[in-house]
Amino acid sequence: MSITAERKQALITEYATKPGDTGSPEVQVAILTERITNLTGHFKTHVKDNHSRRGLLKLVSQRRQLLDYVKKQEESRYKTLIERLGIRR
Repeated sequence: MSITAERKQALITEYATKPGDTGSPEVQVAILTERITNLTGHFKTHVKDNHSRRGLLKLVSQRRQLLDYVKKQEESRYKTLIERLGIRR
């Protein structure tokens, strides 16, 4: 369910806004999206796992807050980010 360290590092390098960037909203949204995707796949086999479903809802809410922040700061960054991640909005 969680992502590997190698995958997380690949996401950081792919979505970083500058070298050494690990905490920008783009990187955080990319990591959250990866975790959400993994949990969604988990629910295909474990339908009654309501404890993890609560965690999924928290992740989705956190990602939504970060995306709202990016949209408020600079809408062009927001549009490119959701386009790169394939998030519908």
